[in-house]
Amino acid sequence: MLLRRSAGVAAAAVVAGALLVPTGGAALAVSPDVVISQVYGGGGNSGAPYTNDFVELYNRGASSVSLAGWTVQYASAGGSSWSRTNLTGSIAPGRYYLVQEGAGAGSGTALPTPDATGTIAMSATAAKVALVTNGTALTCSTGCATAAGVRDFVGYGSSASSAEGSPTGTLSNTTAAVRNGGGATDTDNNAADFSVTAPTPRNSASGGGGGGTRIHDIQGASHLSPRNGQQVSAVPGVVTATSGTGFWFQDPQPDSDPATSEGLFVYTASAPTVAVADSVTVSGTVSEYRPGGSGGSTNLTTTEITAPTITTVAHNVALPAPTLVGSGGRVPPATVIEDGTTGDVETSGTFDVTAHGIDFWESLEGMRVELDNAAVVGPRSKYGDIPAVPAGSTTRTARGGIVLQASDTNPERVLVANALAQTPVVNVGDTLTGATVGVLDYSFGNYKLEVTASPTAASGGIAPEVTAAPGAGQLATATFNVENLNPTNPQSKFDGLAAQIVTNLRSPDLVALEEIQDNNGATDDGTVACDQTMSKLISAISAAGGPAYSYRQINPTDDADGGEPGGNIRQVFLFRTDRGLAFVDRAGGTATTANSVVNTGGVPSLRYSPGRIDPGNSAWNSSRKPLAGEFTFGGRTVFVIANHFNSKGGDQPLFGHFQPPSHPSETQRHNQATAVKSFVDQILAVDANAGVVVLGDLNDFDYSQTTDILTAGGSLTDLPRTLGVAERYTYVYEGNSQVLDHILLSPGLSAKAYSYDVVHVNSEFANQLSDHDPQIVRIPLP
Repeated sequence: MLLRRSAGVAAAAVVAGALLVPTGGAALAVSPDVVISQVYGGGGNSGAPYTNDFVELYNRGASSVSLAGWTVQYASAGGSSWSRTNLTGSIAPGRYYLVQEGAGAGSGTALPTPDATGTIAMSATAAKVALVTNGTALTCSTGCATAAGVRDFVGYGSSASSAEGSPTGTLSNTTAAVRNGGGATDTDNNAADFSVTAPTPRNSASGGGGGGTRIHDIQGASHLSPRNGQQVSAVPGVVTATSGTGFWFQDPQPDSDPATSEGLFVYTASAPTVAVADSVTVSGTVSEYRPGGSGGSTNLTTTEITAPTITTVAHNVALPAPTLVGSGGRVPPATVIEDGTTGDVETSGTFDVTAHGIDFWESLEGMRVELDNAAVVGPRSKYGDIPAVPAGSTTRTARGGIVLQASDTNPERVLVANALAQTPVVNVGDTLTGATVGVLDYSFGNYKLEVTASPTAASGGIAPEVTAAPGAGQLATATFNVENLNPTNPQSKFDGLAAQIVTNLRSPDLVALEEIQDNNGATDDGTVACDQTMSKLISAISAAGGPAYSYRQINPTDDADGGEPGGNIRQVFLFRTDRGLAFVDRAGGTATTANSVVNTGGVPSLRYSPGRIDPGNSAWNSSRKPLAGEFTFGGRTVFVIANHFNSKGGDQPLFGHFQPPSHPSETQRHNQATAVKSFVDQILAVDANAGVVVLGDLNDFDYSQTTDILTAGGSLTDLPRTLGVAERYTYVYEGNSQVLDHILLSPGLSAKAYSYDVVHVNSEFANQLSDHDPQIVRIPLP
């Protein structure tokens, strides 16, 4: 979604040149490109700043124009005899062309190197100047602005017998008639279009400032514009897309530097009056926009022009060709988003578009971008965003996603977004066939390709996985975050989750559930019981053909465990007893009572089952407390600890302006892992061969310090770490397939010939019932 921008900025003052009527006459044809931008006839006279008279031209169009065969012609204020100066070469869009004429008798500063030279002695006060597309001399005294071949016309001084509309004010030895807007303003009224001011001759080499500013000058090879806060005039470009608050435009004449973007957003506050394919020039203030304020957000800024004055030069011009990203075009960095910066990437570090993904995408900000046969690496979100990568990106999952790794944060990812055109419903492994084209924007911590036409998708054919059935003597234990399940959810969610438990997980003996909410969900009225939630789920499992399940849990203290306010999420043991599993009940566990390990002659047991681990520890502030339970299976005791660690909320985004991004939420998870590890070690201190399963949503990666703490000393084996890299994911976030959910086994269980499986049924699909995939381990306990 394109969410922008505060309404406090002034709306655009739009000058649609082709529609304006000059004072005192019929509408003339506004030049679509080259105009006379300055005339000066006082050169070399007493007090003159320059030695020569001159006529200056400006190309307000979007393409270069050949001047071969054209002439600049001059006549006195009331005369009909015209002198000519021949022109050669061409004039690039947004550039000037200086025609030097005769010199007076006095001194002054030499003009910049002229692009053409004549000898006409121009009046310092009043006369007529025409830009003619041929070499035939004019013969008119009046009505000259509409004579054959006249591309543009200026009558300067009140006595001029011909003009577009009314002539300019009278000039002097020290003043020139200078076209407004850096040369871009053209309403076919000389009096309105020109100001009488000091001469400022500009030639074809002039650039930067005034009407010579290009979009790439504004964008610069950096995250922040080198023109930030400055006024710019007559910046040329072609409108490539419009939104409800502005439009993007792009320079069709790019520079040779791939680090400087050729596209820019113009903020008009309300719907703009320009249309796609309009050639325009824009004047206004360069600004860097950051959602949330300059100091209140981790987002990068986007460069834009605010309080704009917009001149429409022509309609229905060709759009600049999109920049292809991927094979055959510009290839983004493969592994690194930012390297070598500590702090604010916008104000420090090296801008390197070949090595840093964040710089690569910045160099395309506002431009038309094309992805060919883009690979879908995340399902379409509820906001319409589709995470995609160019074909050929690695390391891919077996089902078409792309894996987040410690050394590879996948900088080639971009979100294909739907603010301008609808995006299709897609799953991981699908392909956006052919060319996907849009303008590159940034919001909510991500670069986004705002498509200007709906992409076409081809299915990759992935289907929800089904795990193997447990064999005789195998304890099947699963973990499943069911995402804020409560009785106010539609029955279809309960039925869908039940089907996944029965069909896809093959009715495990034990499922540790995370995010079970209380009986009225987010209603914050003191309710903490979840019996209605569990009753609906268990009934749905039965209706789906599953076995009879029981459950154990501990009601939390109201509003003490984080999650959705009022929801009181908690972990729950859901288990069946018809295959030999039994729950060992030991009363006394409460929301605030700490569980402990009891040593009875070298045999460990739990004081409370179920019970909470160290609930008074500050590590669990506003977070879920671990639920420990004691089970038996085939005569073997198994201790199970269900977890839901602190979320990643508040961490900085991968594509944010602070690099490397900080993860303040890790500190609490590290403390939580330390508390759980301590409890496990207490069990193993009594019996090193004890069977312990630690599982749940740990909200941290397989390569994280959180996982390192839990596995330190070999007391637990993290099962996701045992998988091949392409299989290591339980969750897909912004296109990154990653591990958040874990099952860990103590040595007494990991030494057995267990079978472990992440069952992909949710995270890769747009119609997911939860944002997490469940996982299951089958442990032989004969």
